[in-house]
Amino acid sequence: MADLEPGLLARIAGRMAYEFTLMQPMVPTYIHLLISALLPIYAGAHASLSRPSSAAKPKKSSTRHKDQDYRDDEDEDEETSKMEGMSPTDAIVFPLMAGLTLTGLYFLIRWLDDPTLLNKCLNAYFAVFGVFSVARLVTDALNFGHSIIFPRRYALNGALYHVNGMEKQATPVSGKHGNGKDEPKPISSPLPGFLARIPLPDSLRELLWSDRAMPRNKWTVRMYLHRVVAGKALIGPHGIFGSLFSLSAVAYFNFVDKPWYLTNLMGFGFSYGALQLMSPTTFATGSLILMGLFFYDIYMVFFTPMMVTVAKTLDVPIKLVFPRPSPVDSKASSLAMLGLGDVVLPGIMIGLALRFDLYLFYLRRQKRKPATDGSDTAVIEKPTYFSLSGRWSDHFWTHSLFGRPLFPVHGEGLERPFTFPKTYFRAALVGYVAGMLATLGVMQVWHHAQPALLYLVPGVLIALWGTALVRGELGLMWRFTEAVEEEDEAAATGKDETATREARMKKALGKHIRTDSGSEDESKANSSDKDLSDRVAKVAEHRPNREVFSFSIEAPWQLKHPRSVHRHHDSTSAASTREDAQDGSQSAEESPTWAASKGEKKAEEPAGKRVRLN
Repeated sequence: MADLEPGLLARIAGRMAYEFTLMQPMVPTYIHLLISALLPIYAGAHASLSRPSSAAKPKKSSTRHKDQDYRDDEDEDEETSKMEGMSPTDAIVFPLMAGLTLTGLYFLIRWLDDPTLLNKCLNAYFAVFGVFSVARLVTDALNFGHSIIFPRRYALNGALYHVNGMEKQATPVSGKHGNGKDEPKPISSPLPGFLARIPLPDSLRELLWSDRAMPRNKWTVRMYLHRVVAGKALIGPHGIFGSLFSLSAVAYFNFVDKPWYLTNLMGFGFSYGALQLMSPTTFATGSLILMGLFFYDIYMVFFTPMMVTVAKTLDVPIKLVFPRPSPVDSKASSLAMLGLGDVVLPGIMIGLALRFDLYLFYLRRQKRKPATDGSDTAVIEKPTYFSLSGRWSDHFWTHSLFGRPLFPVHGEGLERPFTFPKTYFRAALVGYVAGMLATLGVMQVWHHAQPALLYLVPGVLIALWGTALVRGELGLMWRFTEAVEEEDEAAATGKDETATREARMKKALGKHIRTDSGSEDESKANSSDKDLSDRVAKVAEHRPNREVFSFSIEAPWQLKHPRSVHRHHDSTSAASTREDAQDGSQSAEESPTWAASKGEKKAEEPAGKRVRLN
């Protein structure tokens, strides 16, 4: 009987089985690479979220917000610097600049006999940015971990609890206990969910409450340099630790050794920071930029040795490296590489997709109301925006693993969303993963370095535009832009130059502009709105010509008891003071250093310690 030739499908299946057998030792490396690429994209995209144009600004109050945790997040979100918007011109500039830079580095490496000096210069350059980017990454990671342990809301026995930091208890805001008869009672434990049932000694309970308040006790650093900078920064315990850790890691990387995990740490920091600073503003602009870099990457990898030579020669944190099994005949360690451009460039489109999802979420919650003047024109009422910073931990403790709420969805104070649908973001992530798997598969079969953007760009763009086509939202996606809001605000304000300068100075300098006074009466007088406005106008008028440099540091805590201290907020009445004393927020008085009790007399030190150099 004649031998039968295997069919086409059989040959393909046999080849796939053979290649998979060869690839098995590399599977852990590929999984490591894929997770490491997705981590900064996912984290950076969520950290870039801000108020979309479809949502209204939160209303500001002269008194402290009842939910101070959310109020702080909203304030911080409003003070976040604007992302750098990209224009369609960047679709041409990006590939040209990248090509010129890569070509210059390639010929410089060929001209130098030893690239050691070049590596030192580039490492010194990247070290400056590495300190700030790694510090930001570590600080946000600590804040995220802290929020998981100490969420602001959690569900227990069918009731939703809001943690009241001032009163040091969790107060039920919706739902009843499991039997449906007994009303839920406040819980004194600082731990969330089922952990609240763990009995704690009083000393440990107080320690946990203090630790819960710790991240929000931030030092306020203000600086003014004539015609250069006028701003402030908030530095908390997590930020201090992140800065010290970042300095240590960058110093070790530059002066001691360059292990692969420190290279990846700095790469994570660069990617995480870049995704919060760059935005294509529109999907059309982002698509043009990716398509331009798509052809650039193909040419530099397949038709020139520049990309591979520069990536292998330079020992700088512009790539992610992963240990992989060494060849049988070699004892030297081997590393797989992924350029940061393959993470950041598709990542900016994935981040834009997430912000588009947030835009759609608030757009669908808008209400159309008739005009008050009796005309037929309808008025669009935008829903109030609530910052989503830290909401993931609330969602984790209030929902099941399948997303089902563990508390009644109706009730007072439940208007703030815990999360929102992320259709386009997830579609873009699926396209990115598919492109990365295709890159690894082709590289494994042909044993040649591959331009990752050759597969990542089509994967992300097809996923995004295909999702819009299927959902019938192509027009909406095409018209979406993040640049409209800034233009509308500039047109709506209509302020003259002097008023604008006064507003910016008031926001940047805050309490720094007030006249320091030793008496309580003078402090009261200086806190009035009229006096504050007069002093702001005076400083705005004379400061550029008179003051050259100033620097101040304000301590984060108050050394007085919250029920006996006289608050120096502007236009604060006796009624609002009583409301503040009963406020359920995490405030500065929760600092571990604040040790005043009801029986102790008030401290005589001022609320904020300040050092000022003029």
